[in-house]
Amino acid sequence: MDALLIARLQFATTTSIHFLFVLVTLGLVTLLVYLQTAWVITGKPEYERLTRFWGTLYLINYALGIATGIVMEFQFGLNWSGLSRYVGNVFGAPLAMETLVAFFLESTFLGMWIFGWHRLRRGVHLALIWGVAITAYASAFWVLVANSWMQNPVGYRMEGGVAHLTDFTALLTNPTLGMAFGHVVSAAVLTGGLLMAGISAYQLIRRTADYALFRRSLRIGLITSALASSMVMGFGFAQFGAIGGVQPTKFGGDAERSAIVTEWTARFGPGDYTPPVWSTAALGFMILIGFALAWSWLLLPLLFRDWVIRLRFPLYLMLIAVPLPFVAAILGWLAREGGRQPWAVYGLLPVSDAVTPISAGVLLTSLIGFAVLLIALAVTNWTLLARRAHRGAHDLALGRPPQPTNGLDDHQPTHVLAG
Repeated sequence: MDALLIARLQFATTTSIHFLFVLVTLGLVTLLVYLQTAWVITGKPEYERLTRFWGTLYLINYALGIATGIVMEFQFGLNWSGLSRYVGNVFGAPLAMETLVAFFLESTFLGMWIFGWHRLRRGVHLALIWGVAITAYASAFWVLVANSWMQNPVGYRMEGGVAHLTDFTALLTNPTLGMAFGHVVSAAVLTGGLLMAGISAYQLIRRTADYALFRRSLRIGLITSALASSMVMGFGFAQFGAIGGVQPTKFGGDAERSAIVTEWTARFGPGDYTPPVWSTAALGFMILIGFALAWSWLLLPLLFRDWVIRLRFPLYLMLIAVPLPFVAAILGWLAREGGRQPWAVYGLLPVSDAVTPISAGVLLTSLIGFAVLLIALAVTNWTLLARRAHRGAHDLALGRPPQPTNGLDDHQPTHVLAG
């Protein structure tokens, strides 16, 4: 049993499942910003109800997503001590920023937003959800800064076999960062839009009593997914040139690929420096799904006079399409991470040197334990989301107005007051 293979499987499992939560978090918080802003500007009650409904789904996903993130951090420390030792001095800065942003600022803003309903001024309460969204985007940005360094190490020097950061600006201007960040963010917005459209379609198929409410969210979700699908493809194809210039073995020409392989063979010895076939296949299937999701644009004309609802079959299409952006996102990460193999840090640190030197049996036990825990969290998340979505927009705990007390002290017995 190959210990390295098991470690790689565990890394793929933990990061893939965690990223499913990230997609929903980034996508829904973007839509929440729009919904609550529309409520504050227009004063329409339907926007308040939509904010409370989609905010409830967002909070379920956020809480369980934090748990998957903690599990993922554990497997980094357990299985990849070689990577931590080699790049810890470089990763420290962006990951510290991510921790401060995600676990302090974002959580603080979110907590104040949850408990601030009917206690804070509308403008202040709106500013909090904007703060949650901005810090969520910043968190994703800093994670991609660290990941982009693994794709194309820049701004460092080697000392004692360890990489040390020498130019922080180089991290922020890494050619593998900009378009990748845009691609990830637009994929999250696409996911949020399709999730909103799909759940709204489900309610309309059931002929919900809240027809006007879910008609509104269906339109918002469909328009969002159409716009985001174009952004996803634009940022995605724009990456080929940037990545091909710094990763010849992935997207470079034959001459560049041959030259870099010759250099690596001289430095690290003979080996297979060609990315695995499955990474190329994953990229191809991701692109196919991306083109398939462009059907959102074809449905936009059907919003006229609510033909998208009257015809009914578009509602089923939107419901069926909900899983597709999740599948495409996982395929995209398989292409990005697998395409730089056999390197943990491209051209510097082989994956075999990054893994913790422990037995295959221990790693297998770790893989099974982490996989069971993460799958349980994912199933719990989707079960809770499905139940909440099925119940619809009545009886929402989030943002419920406080019950009037008629001026009485809640702690004083009523028989005393009556006497």
